[in-house]
Amino acid sequence: MKFLAQRVNRARLSVDGEIVSEISFGLVVYFGVKRGDSLENALKCAEKLANLRVFEDDAGKMNLSVRDVKGEVLLVSQFTLYGDCSHGNRPSFTEAEQPERAKELYEAAAAHLRSKDVPVKMGVFGADMRIEQDNRGPVSVIYETD
Repeated sequence: MKFLAQRVNRARLSVDGEIVSEISFGLVVYFGVKRGDSLENALKCAEKLANLRVFEDDAGKMNLSVRDVKGEVLLVSQFTLYGDCSHGNRPSFTEAEQPERAKELYEAAAAHLRSKDVPVKMGVFGADMRIEQDNRGPVSVIYETD
């Protein structure tokens, strides 16, 4: 399992021209599920996101989590995080999990984040989404489970 978390001032996600989710401050998280990933991997990612210290404290150090700053998470399913373009120019997505299982683990990660008092908004799994985001920093962090 892999995620790319980006610190944002705000973000908006729409499908077919309709706004589906919007956050005012926090993290946009692109969340990819690899073939064979487990529920344990999803919970580990959610735990990491809840505690990831990428927001500044009063001294200007990245020492606060999204929970500490009362931010929100926009969690977006992103199978293309497992795109392999090492052979040719067209990515292969054979490492990405099948949609039904990936959706189950994506939703489990969101539920676990919520259980840690992190407000979570979500994308629409499998949809053609448009995402507008105002990156803060910018700060981007990639994390992958074993």
